[in-house]
Amino acid sequence: MIDHTGVRVSCFETSKTFYQRALAPIGYAVVEEHAAANGAPPFAGFGEPEKPDFWIAEGQANRPPIHVAFRAANRALVDAFYTAAIAAGGRDNGKPGLRPHYHPNYYGAFVLDPDGHNIEAVCHTSE
Repeated sequence: MIDHTGVRVSCFETSKTFYQRALAPIGYAVVEEHAAANGAPPFAGFGEPEKPDFWIAEGQANRPPIHVAFRAANRALVDAFYTAAIAAGGRDNGKPGLRPHYHPNYYGAFVLDPDGHNIEAVCHTSE
């Protein structure tokens, strides 16, 4: 089981705002945040309240960009994620829809964050 993961972002404030808006529909928020100190960059942890499991830290953005998929409880939340992420400045990388080549109920949406990371929301259940 994965406890947490994260990405490096070129502009902390831009990415923090993007992720706050994009992940809000699936129940994620900033749970923990730290200012730059002692040579460490600013960083923030997102998750459902009390437990951050996705972190961003300012620095040279990962190359190649990284793919991170967030589980959504239903397809409407996948749609809401996509709409929020695009409104927050994300770029379309796959509109919400079924991806039956993965499995019959795979419903996902993909956006590129400000640094080009491929961010996905996915629901695995039928409607």
